[in-house]
Amino acid sequence: MLYENIAEEAERIVKKYNERNPFRLCRDMDIIMLFRSMGSGEGAIKGFYFEACRIETITVNSDLPESVQKIIAAHELGHALLHKTDGVRLFHETGLLDGSSQAEKEANFFAAELLVSDSEVLEVLNQGRSFFSAAAELNVPPELLDFKLRMMKYKGYKLNDSPIYAENGFLKNICTDDKSQIF
Repeated sequence: MLYENIAEEAERIVKKYNERNPFRLCRDMDIIMLFRSMGSGEGAIKGFYFEACRIETITVNSDLPESVQKIIAAHELGHALLHKTDGVRLFHETGLLDGSSQAEKEANFFAAELLVSDSEVLEVLNQGRSFFSAAAELNVPPELLDFKLRMMKYKGYKLNDSPIYAENGFLKNICTDDKSQIF
């Protein structure tokens, strides 16, 4: 899928529902949102999307900090919107689809587009914030801000390069044992 399609899909649902919060979007789009304890140790599943018989469900690990749950929900919503197929599809960012998969990359770009508007990023960067300070102020991990900046560059914004290059599987490494984690 092209970056343009990902940006258009994120923009379409934000405009249609006047919302960026993935939890409320799922409610409004009749996607069932479940929160289940899936562990906090290394290799714990963060979340997954499941569709069967036209019933869509996103399950998020309730053992994660709320700020991480929001990112996981946005990522899985990206799978729901970008990777629809007939039959049963199951996604989660550990195991089934590895960090090198195109679908994971697309879901990360979608999450970045959904959670942070271009204007929010520009406002923070125009205040002279460093990349890492901007990520903290926007309450996203630096990797997600890197995905957002790449999307903005694709759209034609003239921005400095990010000091990091986020890998598709960055969600695997997000802390799962600190409920108070904020970015």
